[in-house]
Amino acid sequence: MDSPWDELTLAFSHTSMFPFFDIAHYLVSVMALRRQPGAVAVAWKNPVSSWFTAMLHCFGGGILSCILLAEPPLRFLANHTNVLLASSIWYITFFCPCDLVSHGYSYLPVQLLATGMKEVTRTWKIVGGVTHANSYYRDGWIIMIVIGWARGAGGAIITNLEQLLKGDWKPEGDEWLKMSYPSKVTLLGSVMFTFQHTKHLAVSKHNLMFFYTIFLVTTKITMMVTETSSMTLAPLEDVLSRMLFGWQQQFSLCRKKSETKASFNGTGSSTSKPIPEDVVENIKKKNTKKTE
Repeated sequence: MDSPWDELTLAFSHTSMFPFFDIAHYLVSVMALRRQPGAVAVAWKNPVSSWFTAMLHCFGGGILSCILLAEPPLRFLANHTNVLLASSIWYITFFCPCDLVSHGYSYLPVQLLATGMKEVTRTWKIVGGVTHANSYYRDGWIIMIVIGWARGAGGAIITNLEQLLKGDWKPEGDEWLKMSYPSKVTLLGSVMFTFQHTKHLAVSKHNLMFFYTIFLVTTKITMMVTETSSMTLAPLEDVLSRMLFGWQQQFSLCRKKSETKASFNGTGSSTSKPIPEDVVENIKKKNTKKTE
């Protein structure tokens, strides 16, 4: 008989994302689009372009994973229910009378609730990407990591491509050049779920989903409450950098120290004794007498 804890985590892993969690994901994604400069004006002048950009924000991870697996990138349009739901969120966000949706979303408790629910969907997307990649490449763990990361955080890559096509792309905002915190934490989650799927991580899937989701929601809410742009992973990155790449830097430092010691102790020392001031004055006096 399973323990109450296992029953809780197992029930959590079977939670359906439709419709409430999907609504939160679409709302947060469309509101991020609305906050971009000129997005409201584009929606009024060219609604089709604005709708297409909103769909990229909502389904960007699925589109990127389809491209990487050589599947039709427009396959998300086959899910009519989710497309209509995302389109409805886009419509009321940009065209609601008196801008009620935007004003309602401006309250912090609403943002915390919607963002927390969106982070829950990130876990489900990573797990879905890892499982989907395994159906194509059995135990191809590198592909599973890539597809899991693409499904969970690939929307940023797709929106960067869309900005490049519109001429609004900036190098400092490219996820390939400078990964954001969501991309990093999604990559970490994709690695963990891949190792769990290939039996290299001795933990059950539902327990890992529960703890990883709690970690995502807690860190995201903390970032919003403390008004920090990102939760740094610098300690973990510094440890990995020292373990994997720090040996070469340490070797160069030891080499420089040995070279400096040899320069002081060797016979061919580059250091020279300073000339006394009295000798310099005598040389100057002799030169002046010769000129006279």
